[in-house]
Amino acid sequence: MPQVMKKIKKLLVANRGEIAIRVMRTCREMGIRTVAVYSDADRNALHVRYADEAYRLGPPPSRESYLLADKIIEICKEHQVDAVHPGYGFLSERSEFAIKLEEAGIIFVGPSAASMDLMGSKIASKQAVADFGVPLVPRLKEAITDIEAAKKVATEIGFPVLIKASAGGGGKGMRIVNNVDEFESQMHMAQSEALSSFGDGSVFIEKYVAAPRHIEIQLMADNHGNVCYLFERDCSIQRRHQKLVEEAPSKVLTPELRKQMGEAAVNVAKAAKYSGAGTVEFLLDEQLNFYFLEMNTRLQVEHPVSELITGLDLVKEQIRVAEGHPLSFTQEDLTINGHALELRICAEDPTNNFLPDIGTLSTYKVPQGPGIRVDDCMEEGMEIPIHYDNMIAKLIVWADTRDNAIEKMKRAISEYRISGVANTLQFGYWVMENEHFINGNFDTKFIDNYFKPEYLQMSYDSSLEEALGLVASYVFSNQKAESASAATQSGAESEWYRKRRTMR
Repeated sequence: MPQVMKKIKKLLVANRGEIAIRVMRTCREMGIRTVAVYSDADRNALHVRYADEAYRLGPPPSRESYLLADKIIEICKEHQVDAVHPGYGFLSERSEFAIKLEEAGIIFVGPSAASMDLMGSKIASKQAVADFGVPLVPRLKEAITDIEAAKKVATEIGFPVLIKASAGGGGKGMRIVNNVDEFESQMHMAQSEALSSFGDGSVFIEKYVAAPRHIEIQLMADNHGNVCYLFERDCSIQRRHQKLVEEAPSKVLTPELRKQMGEAAVNVAKAAKYSGAGTVEFLLDEQLNFYFLEMNTRLQVEHPVSELITGLDLVKEQIRVAEGHPLSFTQEDLTINGHALELRICAEDPTNNFLPDIGTLSTYKVPQGPGIRVDDCMEEGMEIPIHYDNMIAKLIVWADTRDNAIEKMKRAISEYRISGVANTLQFGYWVMENEHFINGNFDTKFIDNYFKPEYLQMSYDSSLEEALGLVASYVFSNQKAESASAATQSGAESEWYRKRRTMR
């Protein structure tokens, strides 16, 4: 990536929602003017109102708005924009977008197109990191489409195996195969989904690690040869291969293992000639052996927990690197301070297989206090859009110890007020009280192994009648219907958490 050495004065965020606001806040602190882009669905969104300037992209579907690379570049040229921050999702890992920006003389706040292409290929990335001694699970070294040949490879590796789309992510085109008899049908399904989602039906095959933890290492690299690891995040609590609860640091890593994984992640960055913020994901098995999974060439959703334990602003570091500066710290400067937890609050129903929900936030009030951070893009009365990711907010807490962080998260959840849509708040509270989570004895099968929908239904139903009785007396003394309605919701939710505390 060529050196830029240029002061950024105006930056466009090619994204929406909480990540757009989060980037703009750092820009404001750095004296950089911000530009928002929006679809018709987001005309009145908070990120549009927060920015110094805002311009329409098109109709709500992302392919007609947030994925219009040429339209975004046109806006940049017309309004003298120096740089673009892609956030995550949308165009953040599209190498052709980075190339077009460079050709237009606009700074891309991210890695080079070559780095993105290398790490975006699950086959090529594994081949590259293997040369740097990074541990890999037994695998097929090239993409494959022939079912019979793939079946032979799977048999040689040994079941169970994982079939995974070579050109994708987010759990799409992924199948676990336990024996040879089901291989062919699972291969067909994986290829069909991969072709539909990514336009590429090729897959790779690797040994399936049955009960892993999902550990990822946060990296920062500059254009002067400096690469540092900012310790790890444990992202093992997932549904459908997508994360719900993240924490930093991991409870199970020893200082020695942390150093080994951090140095391996640095070698991944060197293999990719990487610059900027990136995340290297590993699987950690029951014997604490770790294996390279993939590298995400962008800022991650869960980056706040790394910020809270290191004291760094990762967006600020991204922008400084994009301007051509060296990292503002060395590996020796970095230490872990305390413990951080993040809960993704999504509009979905944990009691119904986490089915997504839509609706209006008739109540929306965030918790406050020391050690509590809420990254969101919503306010009371807003609708959950059907066109984009259903995450409402990220609730992040920090404390001096993991136990204290868990208690702080419970307090924060108990003070969060959301009504109008199903959401994952109650699930998050259940996680914080689960003995396996508290003890650190869990893996990516946590939800499958320990969670049942009735755990939330029973807990809520058992207190609902009593709560409504308390609320009724309050409502009777309140003459304003609007205030009474809000109190009903707030009272019912508060009683649910009070009941949970007394039941422990």
